[in-house]
Amino acid sequence: MESWTEYKNNYLKNRTPEELELIEKAFNFSRDVHRDQKRLSGAPYFSHPLAISKNIISLNFDAKTIAAAILHDTIEDAKTPLKKIKKMFGEEVAFLVDGVTKVNAIKYKGLERTVESIKKMFLAVAEDLRVVILKIFDRLDNMETLYIHSPEKQKRIALETLDIYASIADRLGMGDVKAKLEDLAFRYVYPREYNWLLSQVREKIQEREAYLKNIVPILKEELSKEKIQVVDISYRAKHYYSLWRKLLRSDMDFSRIYDLAACRIIVKDIEDCYAVLGIIHKLWKPLPGRIKDYIALPKPNGYQSIHTTVFCSGKKITEFQIRTLEMHREAEDGITSHWIWSEAGKPKDKKIRLDKFAWVEQLKNWQKEFGGKKDLSNSEFLESLKIDFFKNRIFVLTPKGDVIDLPEDATPIDFAYAIHSEIGDSANGAKVNGVLRPLSCNLSSGDIVEILIKKDKKPNREWLNFVKTQNAKSRVRHYFKLPFREESSQSFSKRQKIILKVKDRIGLLKDVSSVFARLKINIQDLKGAASSDKCSEIIIFFTPKDISQLNQLKLKLKDIKGVEEVRMTE
Repeated sequence: MESWTEYKNNYLKNRTPEELELIEKAFNFSRDVHRDQKRLSGAPYFSHPLAISKNIISLNFDAKTIAAAILHDTIEDAKTPLKKIKKMFGEEVAFLVDGVTKVNAIKYKGLERTVESIKKMFLAVAEDLRVVILKIFDRLDNMETLYIHSPEKQKRIALETLDIYASIADRLGMGDVKAKLEDLAFRYVYPREYNWLLSQVREKIQEREAYLKNIVPILKEELSKEKIQVVDISYRAKHYYSLWRKLLRSDMDFSRIYDLAACRIIVKDIEDCYAVLGIIHKLWKPLPGRIKDYIALPKPNGYQSIHTTVFCSGKKITEFQIRTLEMHREAEDGITSHWIWSEAGKPKDKKIRLDKFAWVEQLKNWQKEFGGKKDLSNSEFLESLKIDFFKNRIFVLTPKGDVIDLPEDATPIDFAYAIHSEIGDSANGAKVNGVLRPLSCNLSSGDIVEILIKKDKKPNREWLNFVKTQNAKSRVRHYFKLPFREESSQSFSKRQKIILKVKDRIGLLKDVSSVFARLKINIQDLKGAASSDKCSEIIIFFTPKDISQLNQLKLKLKDIKGVEEVRMTE
């Protein structure tokens, strides 16, 4: 275990004497109260709070937050009274330590406790984001030693990590931490899928990285000719869990994954970002529709970059990501990259709070409006919470260019109610990118939406069948005086169609049918058709129970000998 001198010299350079005094006091106190404690791995317990403090230090947080990181387990695990922490270290440090303790106190023991845990997280977010950031790093360090626990506990903790902590890290724009949490949890929540992916992807990633290693010098030479000042050019492999989710959306087809390993270019300013884009397109032909400008239209969590996919050397499809150093830091660290804390624990840059993380205020309002409803069951609370704040987000534009942050698959009605309740109530139609579309259609990031209103128009009860946000559901129910409760909408009611491209062999159809039978999915219709490349197609119609069952089906069908391609269609 490192001494205070080693810790100070390695991690606390450029700190004032006053800051060092507070941190040393916390270091010595925490080391003493945890002296006889060991982690399940056998390591001294004190190594855990130190590891969290080092992450906090790397993000340039203030001395009080560093002290709180070192002390965060002294109340719960060392039984130190809160009053003692307050007396020794002051109100602010005690507040942060107590906040982390309260979140820790509620473990994931089924749905009931999960909801309460998330409610606590929301209250922590509303009061001070540092509590949540401390807890996220606490969870990250604990995930590193999850292998020590029983399989049941491993899955419970890993599932909570995916559903709650990785999602919150994502909403805070902490992309690096989010990816680490997801990859650590992936192997425990979906062990079979994790092992399958590793067996499939290791060689592919190595090949892509070797290919990009040869591309970088070509790009550097061209950028040098154009006098572009490059901060860094690197390549990185896609994180496993992110890759797995993308494969599920791509019918398990690796050939449709263009960013298995992507090239990242960091330059000094925004003008150079667009100049690099032009140079890349001069060198290699871009794929139509594969240019994404997140600088002009940042993602809701603040992410900015330009992504382009091109037919690179040897006609290999390759993705490039272009950003400034500031954008890169924010993409990796999110809110922590620029949230400079004052002694009062408030951000100095008010504009950042209002513009980039306005959703924090939305959490407060959401908690007030829906958290206290007596007729809202815990399962419904969790489900609506996941939809409204933990599902993938999209950004949709008003005709004036205002960005509206919505959950994935939101509809024009959700959009209308997000602008104003009166616009939602009187919605009579919608134009999406200048074209009339149904009010039930799913919106995508970057869509420009105009709501057509009619003064005497009233809400339609049928809207409840397709709206996604709790705000829209609540307004429609309120108009028709309906109870807030409703059945879960996560099951499928729509018949699905799956197409298998296969090489015929004896017993193939039996193996396909067995997969459906084991998953208890009824095949409603099955057809065969001739195809190209000496392959045939099997077309199957069925209605899955939910998205999880559908994802399992795709994976199991892909594993069948002779199945070359698994494709979902509407």
